[in-house]
Parts: sequence; C-alpha cells; structure tokens
Amino acid sequence: LQRIGKVQLKNVLPILGSAKQLFYRNKLEFTFSAKRYLTREEIKLETAIERTPALGFHVPGLFDKVVDIEHCYLQGKPSNEIRNFIKNYALQHGLSFYDIRAQQGFLRTLIIRTASTGETMVIIAFGHEDQTAREALLNELKKQFPEITSLMYVINEKLNDNLTDQEIICHSGTAHIFEEMEGLKFKIGPKSFYQTNSQQAYHLYCATRKLANLSGNETVYDLYTGTGTIANFIARRAKKVIGIEYVPEAIEDAKINSAINGITNTTFYAGDMKDILNESFITHHGHPDVIITDPPRAGMHPDVVQTILKATPERIVYVSCNSATQARDLQLMAPYYEVEAVQPVDMFPHTHHVENIVLLKLKS
Repeated sequence: LQRIGKVQLKNVLPILGSAKQLFYRNKLEFTFSAKRYLTREEIKLETAIERTPALGFHVPGLFDKVVDIEHCYLQGKPSNEIRNFIKNYALQHGLSFYDIRAQQGFLRTLIIRTASTGETMVIIAFGHEDQTAREALLNELKKQFPEITSLMYVINEKLNDNLTDQEIICHSGTAHIFEEMEGLKFKIGPKSFYQTNSQQAYHLYCATRKLANLSGNETVYDLYTGTGTIANFIARRAKKVIGIEYVPEAIEDAKINSAINGITNTTFYAGDMKDILNESFITHHGHPDVIITDPPRAGMHPDVVQTILKATPERIVYVSCNSATQARDLQLMAPYYEVEAVQPVDMFPHTHHVENIVLLKLKS
C-alpha cells in the first residue's frame, strides 16, 4: 500500500489469522491429464517412468502439467474420497483423461464444493458427449456417495476450461447447495462466487461490517456483490442496500438469498459495473452514505472509481484479494479520501495471499 499507492498508514490492525490450517477450503478444482507430471527426481532416474494419467493440480506456470494428487490437505471429507473414486473408476473402465495439447479426451475437470451445512456439490466437465459413459459414471458416483447433494455435469468442447459461459446440467439432487453464516442461509449455484474459506469468510464479513460502522439509517451500495453475501450480511444494520454484480446468475441467487432470509431492504442489479453505476443510477436510488466494494483481482475500472468519487459517500470499505490493485485504486481516491484503517485477513493458509480491508473516510 505504501510502495504502490503511496498510502499513509496510521492504523494497520494485526492480521486476522486462520484457526484452521488444513482442510479449510470449501471449493477445489482438479484437472484430468492424460500424462501425469514427473518430478525432477523421477526424471533423473535411469529407469523409465510410466506417464500414467493424473487427476490433480496444475504445476505453477505450466498449463499442460498436472501433478497427480492422492491425498489433498486443503478440503475436508468427502473430497478426497470422491476424487480418488472417480479416478479409479475411469482407469478401470477405460475412460480417457484430457490431453490439453491434443485437445482431446473424455474427462476434463472436476469441481468439488462443500459447505458448513454438510452439503456437497460435484461438477464434472467432459470434453465431449458420450451419454452412456457419462451416465454410468454419474450414476455410480451417486450410488457410492449418497451424501452428494448436487451432482452436475457440463460438456465443454471449448479450448479452455472456463465454465462461465457453459450450461451446467443437474444430473441428480438440487442445482445448488446452501452455506450458513450467523443464522443466514446463502444459496450457492455452480457458477456462484463464495469465499473459499468459510470460517474466515465470517471473520472477513464481521470486520467489513464493523469498519462500515452502520447505525441503521444508511443507504449502502455493495459493489461486485456476487451472490449478495455481504449485502445480506449487513442489511439488518442499514436502511437499504443496493447490490451490483456482473454475473446474472449470481444476482438471481442474491435475490433468493434475501427472500429466504426474510430480508426486504435489498435491491440487486446485474451488469457491467462501469455501465450500471453512473450518475443517473445514483440519482434514482439515492446518494450512498457508505460504499462497500469487493472487486476481482483486477481491481476497479477507472470509470467506477470516478463514479464513486462523484458520489462522495462518507465512508468506503474496500475489500480486496489483491493488495497491489487495491493500492492503485486507493491512489486514485487519495485526493478525496484518507485511509482510516487497514485490516488484513488470512484467508489462504500456506500461501502469501491475504484478503485486505481498507476503510476510507471522506476528507473534510
């Protein structure tokens, strides 16, 4: 913040550490690969090493290399059991693992989401359709793991693994799972963003709410609201909350999250932030007393920053997963806002990443 944003830091609070160091993630994405990654030690051996298929994680910086994972310490049960079952079933039944260079293969990616409510979502991406093989695998998976609440699949024939623009189909169960926080329920669909560390997410949102310092009379804008988690979490302490998010499916979930929790003072809009958040929007919905913004790693578009400055909220609470782009945005706001407090939150044990909350106050 000092190096990039030239921010004068006067109240940096201690990092909120994660009580759970292992099995803390609620979502993981694994990749199928026709040939597993060989370690340097294996390559040095004089004997030939078999390049068996892999189901695991990409090697950092290498798009076509996948490390085979037998036991993962990032996600709790039944994640390991489900992943290993799918891999063993595929090997026993001759199902092909995806070859990223040849752009061919049946099994492509696997996403497992678990919730504090005990619910589990599994999404398998197939490189092409083979109804017989697909249904056999999914049916056997459901039989072996009846605790899977939402079993879904997608046929992804694109050149990349991004599923945002793909139709994800429910094979069995529901098309969503629920997370719970402070008595509130949050619906999570296959494309929904939710903080990957559920326990720390609660501390993150508590810190955000505390810094927002709401009295119950404020109009709050929640930018990049996702499924409305922050918006609904703070709604009981605000007069009204306006949420904006790019992904339409997420906004529909945000509306549902308000409804199932009996929250009536939230309104949500889907679209590109720089297009929606303009002067006419603010005129229509009212001047924001507080703006909470939680953008993706790229930070906020310059047009969004300028609109925020024109709106002149009394306080801005900026939540970020990338303190570098956060610092860049803070520098743009520095002529009008001063940093009152900085609260880092360790969401990702065993990595250098932190989530960072900055409270900005309008200069007098």
